[in-house]
Amino acid sequence: MVISKHPLRFILTAVIACLPLFSFANVVSDSTKVQTEVALVLVDTTHVATEATPVAETKLSKEDLAAEERAEYIQHHLRDSHDFNFFSYGKESGDETHIGFPLPVILWDNGFQFFMSSKFHHGEKVAESNGNYYMIGHHDGMVYKTDASGSESNIKPLDLSITKNIFMILFVGLLMFVMFRNLGKSYGKNGGIATGAGRFFEPIILYVRDEIAIPNIGEKHYKKYMSHLLTVFFFIWFLNMFGLTPLGVNVTGNIAITAALAIITYLITTFTANKNYWGHIFWMPGVPPLMRIVLAPIELLGTIIKPFSLTIRLYANMVAGHIVLMSIIAMMYTFNNVAGSGFSFVLAFVLSILEILVAGLQAYIFTMLTALYFGSANEEHHHDGAEHH
Repeated sequence: MVISKHPLRFILTAVIACLPLFSFANVVSDSTKVQTEVALVLVDTTHVATEATPVAETKLSKEDLAAEERAEYIQHHLRDSHDFNFFSYGKESGDETHIGFPLPVILWDNGFQFFMSSKFHHGEKVAESNGNYYMIGHHDGMVYKTDASGSESNIKPLDLSITKNIFMILFVGLLMFVMFRNLGKSYGKNGGIATGAGRFFEPIILYVRDEIAIPNIGEKHYKKYMSHLLTVFFFIWFLNMFGLTPLGVNVTGNIAITAALAIITYLITTFTANKNYWGHIFWMPGVPPLMRIVLAPIELLGTIIKPFSLTIRLYANMVAGHIVLMSIIAMMYTFNNVAGSGFSFVLAFVLSILEILVAGLQAYIFTMLTALYFGSANEEHHHDGAEHH
């Protein structure tokens, strides 16, 4: 009954129990032969140890090298770069081939320097432009000025290049412009009825308006913020979705991008806030005068913390998701067997589905919090009696 109920557990236990028998079993047919072998082992102990040690070290170094290579690949996926590199092959044979396409490099160094990133040969060579030499830093992927030999340098020219992240920002911006422009035209041509891809995006637009903008900002003021809320929602959502493709982009995992979005939200909140908003910050009603002086800098600091929290929330969630997903994919090569690699593949597939949900969820949370900040900036004045009540 035990075997029938738990066959896998019984078989696994039996195999583990029998391992010592196979590992240490020796067929001995003659005692003299055994003594001779023991003597040879004792005499040759130093020789065996000398030969065995390099083998162990070589094996360890190969494992460390593979681990470092996978860690570097994950870091490369998270970092911005000057080209798109989908995959490569032939590294073992010494003739590595990269599949992708270069991007334009634009530098200001005694005038504009313009060339394609293919001159860097994926960071392996020095690029020359008008007598100047440049190289890609291996530790950070930045462009440094150098000499023809490619010696290390800390001189960084002003980099205005179209990097991978900037390319995706421009692409998503153009995609949104064309898509929503066509959606607007379809409304005019078909009497307010969306056609084509607009049928999919129209319910999402109405959801942002009815479930995010109006409840948090109010029907009186929500319209002037709708363009920003829709732009932020679809911009973050599309970039998150592109980050899950083989393009290997991680735009929303770049803290500079999330900080820029948060700063725009902060500026709009600050410059569109009414006097009641500033009155609650610098001279809070219903509070003793001495406490108002103490609370004013705290409330002012709170207005700065809000965009900071927006920045860190989006950045940390997207970076963590990419690191976990890439680490699980790397585990397939670490296990190097059917069971371990198969389990890692299933886990990576499930996590990829979860990341699709997180991509939309992070866009929703960022838009929701932005609407909350806009709503607090336009909150109407309440009577003192209502406040004390």
